[in-house]
Amino acid sequence: MTRTPLRLLAICLFSALTGAASALPEFEQVRREFRPSDVEVLDRDGALLQRLRTDTSVRRGRWTALAEVSPALRTAMVLSEDKRFYEHSGVDWRAVSAAAWGNLWNTRTRGASTITMQLAGLLDDELRRGSGGRDLAQKLGQSVAAQRLERQWRKDQILEAYLNTVPFRGEIVGIDALSRTLFGKAPHGLDTREAALAAALVRAPNAKIALVAQRACEVLRTMEPATKPDCAVLDMFASAALQRRAFDASEGIAPHLARKALKEAKAAATPAAGDIRTTLRAPVQRFALTTLQRHLRELRGRNVEDGALVVLDNASGDVLAWVGSSGELSRAAEVDGVLAQRQPGSTLKPLLYAQAIAERRLTAASLLDDSSAQISTASGLYIPQNYDRQFKGLVSVRTALAASLNVPAVRTLVMVSPDAFARQLRTAGLTLGQSGDYYGYSLALGSAEVSLLGLTNAYRTMANGGLVGETHLLPAPPPPSWPSPSGGRSNSPVIDPRAAFIVGDILSDGNARARTFGLDSVLGTRFWSAVKTGTSKDMRDNWAVGWSERYTVGVWIGNASGAPMWDVSGTSGAAPVWAELMGFLHRREASRAPAAPPGLVRQRVRFGDELEAAREEWFIAGTEQSVFDLPSKATAEGVPRITAPADGTIIALDPDIPPRHQRVRFEADGGSVQWRLDGKPFARGGSAQWLPWPGRHVVELADAQGKVIDQVRLEVRGAGIRRAAR
Repeated sequence: MTRTPLRLLAICLFSALTGAASALPEFEQVRREFRPSDVEVLDRDGALLQRLRTDTSVRRGRWTALAEVSPALRTAMVLSEDKRFYEHSGVDWRAVSAAAWGNLWNTRTRGASTITMQLAGLLDDELRRGSGGRDLAQKLGQSVAAQRLERQWRKDQILEAYLNTVPFRGEIVGIDALSRTLFGKAPHGLDTREAALAAALVRAPNAKIALVAQRACEVLRTMEPATKPDCAVLDMFASAALQRRAFDASEGIAPHLARKALKEAKAAATPAAGDIRTTLRAPVQRFALTTLQRHLRELRGRNVEDGALVVLDNASGDVLAWVGSSGELSRAAEVDGVLAQRQPGSTLKPLLYAQAIAERRLTAASLLDDSSAQISTASGLYIPQNYDRQFKGLVSVRTALAASLNVPAVRTLVMVSPDAFARQLRTAGLTLGQSGDYYGYSLALGSAEVSLLGLTNAYRTMANGGLVGETHLLPAPPPPSWPSPSGGRSNSPVIDPRAAFIVGDILSDGNARARTFGLDSVLGTRFWSAVKTGTSKDMRDNWAVGWSERYTVGVWIGNASGAPMWDVSGTSGAAPVWAELMGFLHRREASRAPAAPPGLVRQRVRFGDELEAAREEWFIAGTEQSVFDLPSKATAEGVPRITAPADGTIIALDPDIPPRHQRVRFEADGGSVQWRLDGKPFARGGSAQWLPWPGRHVVELADAQGKVIDQVRLEVRGAGIRRAAR
């Protein structure tokens, strides 16, 4: 009666163990399903850009082939854990007998668990060692599974899988993570002393350092019986190694790009644990990062520490470089400057002029008045200023854009309207937080916030003749047509290709930008390129964005905190980085000027009063003319009148601009007149400038005999002055 239950128990136990053992995976499956705790982000050619940790519960490195493990480590591991590894078939029966005899006489001996048995326990959760050790059923199952492994796997496969899956210390699993964390090197470089320490950790992963060092000394003595190891020295070495953490959570040259690529890979259902190949070029990324950091160091002392840049391939939209931060130079290195929303300053002007030219409101030769402008808004007068606080008078659109004059840009936006311009910006792929009416006429000078990536891609739209397209971080087959901002597909340009060509021609014209930047500007390149700089209010942001035949490059310089820089302009901030990067891209590659699209004509033009030198100019067919001049002002009935400001004007002083730079311009349509303010004479002639102060004022125009012939009333509101309640 007693034998039957025991027999049934043995049969059931054997069946369970056999079933567990039969579920063991093949070697290739184990290697294929091995998951590192970090992901490697690669460039388009497979070069490593960034290693990014994705699993915080464990620390695994890359799967390491046995041939890439140092011979010293292989020897140490076998001598320490399984001396007869190459002799037994999964279970070392001699070791089992010794262990049983030792247990009988209460003698401490090395356990009988072989490397193969340990691997079986690592591969099968049901056989895994618990906090209280393995029970009898697990030990028997381990033995059965080990013998099955030996029949299905080769010895080298067993040892390779074991070295990659065995826990060492703390969160560290596998020889690659151990080697890089404790010794700062790859597994193939481990020497005898390091190998002995690694083997000692397998037996007691979380033991005290002194015990680990003692065990390592025993392993070393077994490995080199002819020499006597210095255990004291090994103890100091073990103490230093076990406290080292050389395997950083993330390292490389593209941390922000890596996080973005990982996010996109997950969204695309790409296995996040595998390597992620991107569209970047590692040499371009490395040069971009080095150049940005070097230039920021040169600007030390000007209160600027952050920068970002992006390089796009014009045809494909592939991102070739993505530097989100200045790294160690920044106090906000985690902020991605490529995606951060910042004010773009004058870099929106090319898109504005392209819209005005496409709508036939202007041509490249049209004359704009660069003089003090007083534009009525709902909150008062908007008085734009140029960067240098100077006015150039009548200038052509080519000069106004290339020289980045603010007042002509605002006058252009008055023609286009802020709301229409905002719609154009959104069509070009820029995301605006508010409506055009919210920004008002300051939108011409970049008062909205955009990202560097979005702005650079909008310039790429102009480089591609007005065709808008998405940018790509992950390699993908080219889309069947250009995607529209709404997510659909469209073959229609969002910017008139003729206007895009004209704007590109202006931005590549070194002579046209000379009035502001000089003839020897850093913006000039030895190859064809079109570029625009921009500086936001109070020098908080500095930009340089432009394109060549193949590439579009955007650079931002500033502070992630929003603090203003000190005396950093477009040509001293972002432009040098842009120029160096463009030069690097074209060191072995030409860039030719684009061919004019259909519908353009080129004609020689001249300007009245020799305002600008005669030249050849591009026109949309039907808008061309040969002479550009403004008609002289005519007086009404021969009586001079005040033409600006209008009666009832409210002037709102900008608290961020020094008062001495906010002069109001008075204009009359007659020359021999005298200006009076609040009854006191203050100027003569057809125009005058006045330094305003808060309050209500009466402006009078008197003739040569002192008779008042016209007057207007205006109100000046200063910072902090509220409108009186009614």
